[in-house]
Amino acid sequence: MKAMLFAAGLGTRLRPLTNDRPKALVEAGGKPLLEIAIRRLMYFGFRDIVVNIHHFGQQVLDFLEANENFGANVFVSDERDMLLDTGGGLKKAAAFFRDAPFLVHNTDILSNIDLGRFYEGHLHAAPLATLSARQRQSSRYLLFDDEGRLAGWRNARTGEERICRKVAHYHPLAFSGIYVLSPAIFEYMPTQAVFSIIDVFLEAGRTEKIVACRHDDALWLDVGRPAALEQAQEVVPKIELARHR
Repeated sequence: MKAMLFAAGLGTRLRPLTNDRPKALVEAGGKPLLEIAIRRLMYFGFRDIVVNIHHFGQQVLDFLEANENFGANVFVSDERDMLLDTGGGLKKAAAFFRDAPFLVHNTDILSNIDLGRFYEGHLHAAPLATLSARQRQSSRYLLFDDEGRLAGWRNARTGEERICRKVAHYHPLAFSGIYVLSPAIFEYMPTQAVFSIIDVFLEAGRTEKIVACRHDDALWLDVGRPAALEQAQEVVPKIELARHR
């Protein structure tokens, strides 16, 4: 099984920790985020993994080499010339993902979501995309209909809404940064290099089935802010990781 890890971000919310290192190498619970993400994917059988790099990219390359990719087959997508955002980053790696559905995971997300079951659920239902989501406070929400199908997006701070399907009731859920995509998603990507995957979801969602997979009871933590790194001390020991050495 194949997966992509987003590890190219600037980590601006984690400054000053990211003034001299990439966000992916900031430690949470005593381990670099990239190590946790790779070993977690490996635990669930994802062995072919694309990792994109940008900010302090050479440090990521050196880290992977020093740890022998933690036993995974790691392929680097180099964005050091230009940071491509989530959609553009996926598009750059498209050739690797043409043959089967694949999982995408933000490196700064910690969770105990069963990624194997999550992936199998996508294969069974066969939507264009399956998005992990939950009820929590957020500045932005994805909007789903009564059946859990994507219908729009809302900025809770500004009130801006982008509706891709008009439905009777909109259910706001916060996106959790873990998702499974079918290769047909690339048909909906624009020609430009830099764009958000959320824009693609909203465009494709007009006609295609993009669904939520809720995990309200699971452990989940966005460690993109320094305060969350303290919480990570308790979360990391509770999530399954493949053994290393």
